[in-house]
Amino acid sequence: MADFDQELDASGLNCPLPILRTKKTINTMDAGQVLRVVATDPGSVKDIEAFCNQTGNELISSGEEGGKFVFMIKKS
Repeated sequence: MADFDQELDASGLNCPLPILRTKKTINTMDAGQVLRVVATDPGSVKDIEAFCNQTGNELISSGEEGGKFVFMIKKS
């Protein structure tokens, strides 16, 4: 079983689209659920971090996989 509840593929999207899609997706989820975000925009690293700080959602992990940035966000 996957360690996330939903996945958002924001590959190929440039700022601010990855963060807007992340916000929209996480708003449909229940507290405690985990969203996996995949992005190619290097700016998304700081954007996702800032988004989590501002919204109180937990950034469980952030890393790189095969040239893409992968984030795990737990909805608060």
